[in-house]
Amino acid sequence: MSLALSALPVHATTLRAKSGAANSQITTQLPRSVRPTHYAVSITPDAKAATFAGHVTIDVQVLQPTASITLNAADLVFGQVQLHSANAGNKAAPANATVRIDADNETAIFTFGKTIKPGKYRLDMAYTGLIGSQAVGLFSLDYANADGPRRALYTQFENASARRMIPSWDEPNYKATFALQATVPAGQLAVSNMPIATTTTLADGRQQVTFGRSPTMSTYLLFFGLGDFERATLQAEGTELGVITQRGALPQAQFALDSSAAVLREYNNYFGVRYPLPKLDNIAAPGRSQFFGAMENWGAIFTFERVMLLDPTISTQTDKERAFSIAAHEIAHQWFGNLVTMQWWDDLWLNEGFASWMESRTTTRLHPEWQTALDAVAMRDDAMNLDAFITTHPVVQHVDTVEQASQAFDAITYKKGESVIGMLENYVGETAWRDGVRAYMKTHAYGNTTSDDLWRAVEKTAGVGKPIMAIAHDFTLQPGVPMIRVDDVQCKAGTSTITLSQSEFSRDQPGKAPRAWRVPVSVQLVGSSDRISTLVVGGKATLTVPGCGAVLVNAGQSGYYRTAYSAPVFNTLAAQFPVMAPIDQLGVMADSWALGVTGLQPMRDFLNLAAAAPLSAEPRVWKTIASAFQQINDYYKSDPARQKTFSTFAIARLTPMLTQLGWTARAGEADTVPSLREQLIDVLSELDDPVTIAEARRRFAAQDRDPTAVPAAIRKTIMAVVIEHADAPTWEAMRQLASAEKSPMIKGDLYQLLSTSKNPSLAAQAMALALTDEPGVTTSAGMLAGVSVKYPDLAFDFALANMARVNERVDASSLSRFFPSLASKSASPDMIVKVKAYADAHLAAGSRRDADTAVARIKDRMRIVAERLPEIDRWLADAAGGTRVN
Repeated sequence: MSLALSALPVHATTLRAKSGAANSQITTQLPRSVRPTHYAVSITPDAKAATFAGHVTIDVQVLQPTASITLNAADLVFGQVQLHSANAGNKAAPANATVRIDADNETAIFTFGKTIKPGKYRLDMAYTGLIGSQAVGLFSLDYANADGPRRALYTQFENASARRMIPSWDEPNYKATFALQATVPAGQLAVSNMPIATTTTLADGRQQVTFGRSPTMSTYLLFFGLGDFERATLQAEGTELGVITQRGALPQAQFALDSSAAVLREYNNYFGVRYPLPKLDNIAAPGRSQFFGAMENWGAIFTFERVMLLDPTISTQTDKERAFSIAAHEIAHQWFGNLVTMQWWDDLWLNEGFASWMESRTTTRLHPEWQTALDAVAMRDDAMNLDAFITTHPVVQHVDTVEQASQAFDAITYKKGESVIGMLENYVGETAWRDGVRAYMKTHAYGNTTSDDLWRAVEKTAGVGKPIMAIAHDFTLQPGVPMIRVDDVQCKAGTSTITLSQSEFSRDQPGKAPRAWRVPVSVQLVGSSDRISTLVVGGKATLTVPGCGAVLVNAGQSGYYRTAYSAPVFNTLAAQFPVMAPIDQLGVMADSWALGVTGLQPMRDFLNLAAAAPLSAEPRVWKTIASAFQQINDYYKSDPARQKTFSTFAIARLTPMLTQLGWTARAGEADTVPSLREQLIDVLSELDDPVTIAEARRRFAAQDRDPTAVPAAIRKTIMAVVIEHADAPTWEAMRQLASAEKSPMIKGDLYQLLSTSKNPSLAAQAMALALTDEPGVTTSAGMLAGVSVKYPDLAFDFALANMARVNERVDASSLSRFFPSLASKSASPDMIVKVKAYADAHLAAGSRRDADTAVARIKDRMRIVAERLPEIDRWLADAAGGTRVN
């Protein structure tokens, strides 16, 4: 479906909730006079024609006298609509409706010519609709495998697209039960939230499949899939777990299936409420989306193949860890989101922040060998990097329109939400936190909540003196990043007295009056096991710790704040960097980098840490260093001579680490090593290291005669280096390789790699290719985004010049975000003008956050180039002369 790039002007109102917080409000875009209780849905899809016929009977309760019934519907054409009384003894004839469609507000209004009295009714509707090619509503995905071309159907309803397949009350607070029936071609597998109850063969050979009745749930959690699928199952915890793939790919889903069993056991125990459905499938689909990678439909998780399947010819350790973490995330949603659902999209983070937190917690518990607990710092940084701009928003944010709801799926919702949860759990203790979550689940099962419902439950289990509600409000109802300043450390008589103050970390509002937070802070001396915690209230705190030495604030890195040390305190801390715990090394590096690029701390502080890190440091420390070097190199791209000076230093610093690891895995190496190997090769390629580029080319050329030349673990990485530095014939050869590939998952990856060339003319070719049918219509947007990493101005101009064709290849949920995302890596003042002009022409006033954020990021890059790169130049000159400046 093609959708104009403008906000849907849905008119929202707010009504007081009947449950939950006394002052909570529920936003609505529909009248509250009628409420659904059950949907009986029947659909007959015609995949070839890309249409479907539907029929739905909705059991409704009319709560107030009304002359009409309004519900959500988009791109549906109605036949007969009737209202039947379901009140006992009422034998009145059904009332026929006059149908009016409000396309702007995506609603259908049914008028019956008389006032409908309160009571129970059945609303009966026949209609037809469209099957799209992007992941919105009921959509198709085309692919080819060894058996030839195939078309599969799936649904994606979050956040407001159930209305494209079912006329419905498409808001999370309208929960109901669902009974789905589908008429489908024989030989294809149909799947939904519940198991198949009956299958009937019709006279024409088609099959009518009826699924069991669902539990009470929000409309956006309904799922339907149909195709040439295979399914494998196992029993765990009394639940049938399944994986569903295209025919022939089932073995690649075994890890996901086994992981689901382990995760389900963990969650049944943690939540204290067992998974309530009889089955839980994970459906793997070809293609991709700019909006999402997986969706938590209750009992029928939808996941794109590229983030679920593991192909032994190309999948990496990073892919394996991602497959597990995404499964853990989506299964967590079966409780947080499905069993208990936010009342409205304002509290989306109750779904996403908690699923992210459970994902991280569970991955750490079940796979300690991956050391994923260390990823908490990078995750927190992603949130802070967005939260430090003026364009940020609170975790709990007010949502009025469909596009605003789509834009709410960002790093603040997911990663800041996860960070705040981790901080609060650390503050109250694991047991008290878990007990609060269990109480919340039991109290609100099958219902809707606001954030305060959770805070009340945790505050009750946390005990006296733990102001959970107040702290949570500080971090979720206002935006921004606290900054804890370590102003002074005095050591007398074997005791250190530490003076702290609270300000605010901002990337684009220097000198602004800081907001106030109640901040849980942990302090420790490096090398000591004694950790002292306090709550910084009113902007200042003083605390004492036994002993003298280097003071580490945010010890363990559970706090959501930046730590800024006075120069003498930082220098003492930096001297102890090699003996810190890895999590604290990562935290200190993250803060010194962020404060450095913002000008709140000298850049040399981070660079000195990066220059002194030993080869024995934890792999994630080296990944942090490599990532920072990659960013700095990119900041220099407009000045090749200065860039060469920096890249020479960075190559010399990273090469010994890659040499130590080697290009191929060694027996017994830690699971944390392969992803570092991938990243080092990638970054050295970005730095134009001739040795790395030559080795990648050598291995790629030798693979036909030497099967060991390109190990599966670095196959994608080697191809990425070759394509990044390809000439025209090599690029074309890789295109032919992509075209001939039989695996849809690998094919998509290869076309995506074609968009990463450093050659601007080949980047332009990749964009032109993206707008053809060759890569697949769901791959196009990713290719344009791939070009924008190196050539944001080129990508934005191309997309703008081809807007209609681009819009056809971008999920409707991503439309207001896609163009700004292409521009965000620019450092050109001209791009600021273009983005603002684009927003003025195509975005509603309430849907410009991503455009405004893109402008803020462009300004930030311009400032870094102008102000921070001279600092780095001076540091490089000192380093070349053998001088280290402190």
